[in-house]
Amino acid sequence: MEQAPSSPLEVLQRVFGYDAFRGHQEAVIDALVQGKDAAVIMPTGAGKSLCYQIPALLRGGTAVVISPLIALMADQVSAAKAVGMTAAALNSAMDFRAQIEAEEAFRDGRLDLLFVAPERSSLDSFHSLLSAGKVALFAIDEAHCVSEWGHDFRPDYRRLGALCDAFCDVPRIALTATADARTREDILGQLRIDAGQLFVSGFDRPNIYYDAQVTTDADAQLFAFLKAQPEGAAGIVYCQTRAKVEQIEQKLVTQGYKALGYHAGFEPAVRDQRQRRFLQEDGIIMVATVAFGMGINKPDVRFVVHVGLPKSIEAYYQETGRAGRDGLPAQAFMLFGGQDVAQARRFIDQSEAPEAEKALNRQRLQTLVEYCETTDCRRTPLLTYFGDTAPGRCGNCNNCCDPPEMEDVTEPMQMLLSAVYRTGQSYGLHYVVDVLLGVPRQKLKQDRHADLKVYGLGKERAKGDWLDLGRLAQLKSFLVPNGEGFGGLALGPDAKAVLTGTQTVLRSKNRVSAGAKVKQASKSARREIILEAGDQALFEALRSWRFTEAKAQNVPAYTIFHDSVLKAIAATRPSSQDELLGISGVGQAKLDRYGATILSKVSGLSKVSGS
Repeated sequence: MEQAPSSPLEVLQRVFGYDAFRGHQEAVIDALVQGKDAAVIMPTGAGKSLCYQIPALLRGGTAVVISPLIALMADQVSAAKAVGMTAAALNSAMDFRAQIEAEEAFRDGRLDLLFVAPERSSLDSFHSLLSAGKVALFAIDEAHCVSEWGHDFRPDYRRLGALCDAFCDVPRIALTATADARTREDILGQLRIDAGQLFVSGFDRPNIYYDAQVTTDADAQLFAFLKAQPEGAAGIVYCQTRAKVEQIEQKLVTQGYKALGYHAGFEPAVRDQRQRRFLQEDGIIMVATVAFGMGINKPDVRFVVHVGLPKSIEAYYQETGRAGRDGLPAQAFMLFGGQDVAQARRFIDQSEAPEAEKALNRQRLQTLVEYCETTDCRRTPLLTYFGDTAPGRCGNCNNCCDPPEMEDVTEPMQMLLSAVYRTGQSYGLHYVVDVLLGVPRQKLKQDRHADLKVYGLGKERAKGDWLDLGRLAQLKSFLVPNGEGFGGLALGPDAKAVLTGTQTVLRSKNRVSAGAKVKQASKSARREIILEAGDQALFEALRSWRFTEAKAQNVPAYTIFHDSVLKAIAATRPSSQDELLGISGVGQAKLDRYGATILSKVSGLSKVSGS
C-alpha cells in the first residue's frame, strides 16, 4: 500500500474499517510485528486473516501465505485488493506469463501478500525466489493439515518444516479453526513454533443453533428444515455419496430451489464454475460431498445441513463453521442414524491404517455419536472435545430450547436384543422386527422363527418404533454388523449389560420431529439489524447494485461488502463520506471506490420513499 501505516489499530481502522480488535487478534499481531512466531486457534469468522494481513503492512516486504486450495486463491487475492492491499497468487493453474509477473512483483517489493500452494514450498526454485525478495512473514492457513493426527492431513503440509528451517529468521504464523490438543502439539513441533506462542481463542460459535435428528424420512425432514428458512437463504447440504448429492440436487431444483451439486466426480471446470456461482450469487444451496468447503469465505451462509454422519467431530465442527461467518444467526442441522454409525465403524475396521490410528478414529467416532445422542446441551460434547469450557445450557441448540422428555425403554430393548440373538445374529433389523411383530409364518425367511419365544412378543409397538429402537441400539453399540457383509446384526460389546438388567436404556420421546425450527441466536451472538419496510427496500437496492458490481469484476459479492454492512447503511442512511466511513466494515479503499455511488443510492431512494 502507498501510505505507511503507523500502528496495528490505525491499520485496522483505516484499511479494514473496524473500530477495535477482537479476542487475541491484537496480541498475535504485536507478536508478529516484533518478529515472533504464533500459532492461532480461532473459530471460523473470528478474523484470523487480519492476524497476518496487518503485520504484512507494518513489517514491510511480502507476507507469503500458504493456502491449500488453488481454486480459491483468485478470490483471496480479490478480497485483499478490495481493501487496498497489493496481492498476487503463484500456482500451477496460472499461465506462464502470469506466474512471471507475480514473481517479478515479489522481487520488486510490490506485493503485500503472495498466496502459494503448499506443494510449491519444497521446490528449490521457490526458495531461490524468496531469497531474491523480502519476506515479511509466512502464514500457514488451515494449519491442521500439517498434523497426521488431524482430520484432514495433507503430506505437502508436512514438508513446510523445511521452509521454516530455510528461512528461520522470518516469523511464521499457523492458523486454523480446528485442532484438538494432540493436533496443536503436532502443529507446533512441525512448524518450529514455541508453545508459549500458542493463542487459543475458544471454539464456541454462539450464533450457530445446533440441531440433530434421527433419520426417519431424510427427504421429508430436509424439506421441512428448508421450508423454515428465510426466503433466499444461502446454505450447504453435505451428503455422504456422490449419488446422494445428485439425487438431492435434482429434488431441490424440482421444488424451485436454486441448488447446485458438487463432488469430485465432476470435471474441474464444472466444480470451479459452480463454486464461483455459490460465492458470487445470493441464495444458492450447494449440495456437496466433503470435497467442497475448505477455504470458503462466504460470510452469509445461513445454514449447513448434514444428511448422514460426518467423518469426525473435527470435520463436523469445521463444516458447520462455514455457516454464519458474519456473526449473524445461523443453523447447523444433522440427520443421523444407526446405519451411518455401523458404516463408519466398518470403514475404520477394514482400513489399512495402523492400529493406533484406528483406535484414535474409533474414539473420534464415539465422540460424534455422543454428540448425536446427547440429551443435554449440544455444545457440551462439542466444546469439551477441544478442551474448551462448556456453557452448561447454551440456550441455542434444540436440547436447550426444546428439552427432551425421557422414557425408559430398557424392556423393549431387551426384547429386541433377545430377538437378534435367538434368530442367530444373522439377519437385518427389518427382519428381526418382523419376527417381533409376528408377521405370518410364510413371510419369514425361516419359518422355524415363528416357534421362537420372541415371535409376536412386540405386537403392542408400531414397526416404526421398533426400527427407531434398532437405530438407537446401533448408535449405542448394543448391536453391531455381524461381519458377513449382508446387513446382518449381532450383539455388540455393550449388549450384555442391557440383557442382564444392569444398564438402563433411556430415549427421548421427541427425538424424532418433523423438522428443525428457525431459532434466534443467543444473546452472545452479534445482533442482527432488523430493517423497516423503507430501509429493506434500500437494502435490496444495495444488494442488487453489489451483485452487478461483483459480476462485472468477476469477484465474490462479499469482497465488496458483507450483507451486515449493507444493512447498516440501509438502517443509518449516511449522508456524507465521513458518516459512511463510520460504518463497521467500510475502510478507506472501499470508501474511495464505492462511496459516491452508495451515497447517491441512499439519497435517491430516500427521495423516492419520502424519508
